[in-house]
Amino acid sequence: MKEVVPDIERWRARGERFALATVVATRRSAPRPIGSKLAVSESGELAGSVSGGCVENEVYGAAREVLAGAPPQLLSYGISDDQALSVGLPCGGEIDVYVQVPEPEVVERVLGALATEERAVVLTELETGEQRLVRDPELERGRSRLVELDGRRVFADVYGPPPRLLIFGAVDTAEALCRAAKAVGWRTIVADARAKFATRERLPSADELVVAWPDEVLARVEPDHATAVVVLTHDDRFDLPALQGALAGEAFYVGALGSRRNQARRRERLLEEGVPEESVDRISGPAGLDIGADTPAETALSILAEILAVRAGRGGGALKDAPGRIHTELVG
Repeated sequence: MKEVVPDIERWRARGERFALATVVATRRSAPRPIGSKLAVSESGELAGSVSGGCVENEVYGAAREVLAGAPPQLLSYGISDDQALSVGLPCGGEIDVYVQVPEPEVVERVLGALATEERAVVLTELETGEQRLVRDPELERGRSRLVELDGRRVFADVYGPPPRLLIFGAVDTAEALCRAAKAVGWRTIVADARAKFATRERLPSADELVVAWPDEVLARVEPDHATAVVVLTHDDRFDLPALQGALAGEAFYVGALGSRRNQARRRERLLEEGVPEESVDRISGPAGLDIGADTPAETALSILAEILAVRAGRGGGALKDAPGRIHTELVG
């Protein structure tokens, strides 16, 4: 949604209605994930994409029909012999796209939630087009998806703040990791109790710098299910309380740099501190995928790749060896 917000706000400012096409389901290798949107204004302007260009013209036509008074439409696209030279997805996937004129009150509330980075879910009944915005912790924890409520097929469109990356240790790898994470739309926070290290000059890519000890940082940031935590400090004074606190919360990923020998020693220390073994087993250490990383930038890429793989419930191996679809719907 965020990619089409500037255009939507511009259209609304001049009193112009718009239609919204949303990917509500995908099968096999779809070019855009569920929740992707194409907005079409009354004057014919476009913003966003639902397929990377494969079916945009067809969806545009449906959007114009809906703007002219036609009921909402659920469209399905996929490759087949008779579609190969017309409408289809050459990647071999299939998508379902729902086209409607969204209710103004819902649009207003969604824009407000996006502006304040609050969580919200828009439920759209696919048969009627009826929409309502709700606060539902269970739905908010997942991703946009089709659900069944009271025997009806409903699209739950989930909105919320971007995923967060909390980094302990204002070292060179932290800056490289912030740069990489920001490139994929994440919010980055770097924490270090040493003020001379946690400076804007050393970490220009961090969205937020926190000079404090780990327990203070964790109380302030409150890592949730959409937060990844990486410990880079190589110092037990920082590492142990940071890991212990992160494991006690909801962070979906907890990683730490360090040699295998250091990881084993740190594991024993955490167990001695009373951290349950199943919690200690959650630590990704050494953090990152095995790509032969050497420089801080390569190490950051390795760590971020593992974080994304964990978030998607994937193993992080070569795509050519993956047994399932190339693209996946995110979990958690």
